[in-house]
Amino acid sequence: MTRLTDRHDALLLDLDGTLYRGPDPVDGAVDVLRECSSTLCYVTNNASRTPAAVAEHLRDLGFHAPDESVVTSSQAAARLLAELVPAGSSVLVVGTEALAAEVEAVGLTTTRSADPAPDAVVQGHSPDTGWADIAEATYAVRAGAVWVAANADTSLPTPRGLGPGNGAMVAAVAAATGMRPRVAGKPEAPLMADALARSESSSPLVVGDRLDTDIAGANTVGIPSLLVLTGVSTVDDVLWAGPECRPTHLASSLAVLLEDESASLIAATDRWSVARDGATVRLSSGTDAGHGTAGEPAWADALRSILPAVWALDGVDTVEGADDAARAVVEEWRARS
Repeated sequence: MTRLTDRHDALLLDLDGTLYRGPDPVDGAVDVLRECSSTLCYVTNNASRTPAAVAEHLRDLGFHAPDESVVTSSQAAARLLAELVPAGSSVLVVGTEALAAEVEAVGLTTTRSADPAPDAVVQGHSPDTGWADIAEATYAVRAGAVWVAANADTSLPTPRGLGPGNGAMVAAVAAATGMRPRVAGKPEAPLMADALARSESSSPLVVGDRLDTDIAGANTVGIPSLLVLTGVSTVDDVLWAGPECRPTHLASSLAVLLEDESASLIAATDRWSVARDGATVRLSSGTDAGHGTAGEPAWADALRSILPAVWALDGVDTVEGADDAARAVVEEWRARS
């Protein structure tokens, strides 16, 4: 057996929902990554903390995370700005001091005011962003400033559930200006390119919990991905995902990294099949349908098995079970959506 981790020289790992939820690591994540042979590169869209602070948090949770193993959207946004405006240009920062520090590190100057008019605006998540900050960004963008967003996630996980992310604040400026920013974070290429360069990888695997950022980001730069259903994206999200958001592998947990790639590869099998009935997909069980694969539960095995067929169909929006085993799986899916 060749483990999935052994097939890839680097794992480009998302954080929230993949490695931890709130203050706690995802069950088993620390132990699994300790056994992985790949280089670990932590890739986050969150621009509110410095890479060193992120690495310290990961170490506090038990992960092996040198400072240089963390790649953030604030770094990618700063690098993108440096490509778009001359050295020494003035950049209005909407976000934390960590974001401002990254902008200054690439030879640009920072301000919090749109008067005098800055050359650029950079926008990253901060829980302290308010109307006055949005207004300053609006004035600057309307005056012609180059506009870069660290990321465009409309939501982010919090201990109380999903809260507004940087994308929600970006949307406010977009609504007030009629403009759209250049985006540095996932799913756009700049952050993924930074992660690839940092890891020096020739055969990377993106690992994450969000189809619209982690998986779409992998597809943007043409590398394989593993979706773990431990965070934001649900079974329903995967079933009806568009081509740009479809993962290569899918699993209930990170433990599949230590199994053969067949345990997580999205591919048709004889264990499960589907047939179309109007707008409904009917799931049927086949040989050894109830056993799953390599520690993966039956519901995850069934999902991987039928995704190629479901993704090939147009105009379907419901899944039903055609036998007892299939109905049990569909109930599990509904509980996880």
